[in-house]
Amino acid sequence: MSPRKNRPKNSGGSGRGGDEESGTRYGGFEHAEHHQGEEYRVRHVAGASAAGKTYRCPGCDQEIPSGVPHVVAWPQHGGVDDRRHWHKACWNARDRRTSRVQRSRNAPKY
Repeated sequence: MSPRKNRPKNSGGSGRGGDEESGTRYGGFEHAEHHQGEEYRVRHVAGASAAGKTYRCPGCDQEIPSGVPHVVAWPQHGGVDDRRHWHKACWNARDRRTSRVQRSRNAPKY
């Protein structure tokens, strides 16, 4: 009798094709969300999978250090260049935040 082989049920064959589609390749789950009339793909990335790079969160303009769990979001019909890495709290509060406009010291605030 041979040992039991544990394979993903929806892999559709050998290779990594099934992992990339389900979003588990990067240690998180992927789903769709609507924001301001556009559909976004959102992937939650686990801290262990986030090793090696630092990213800048567009919500707070702070760095996301290596190894910190975060959210990756991109428009449904966007490409790789449209992906943005967010802190989870910043992604959840994106409707309540204003755009971060950089002004000089003496610029009017209107």
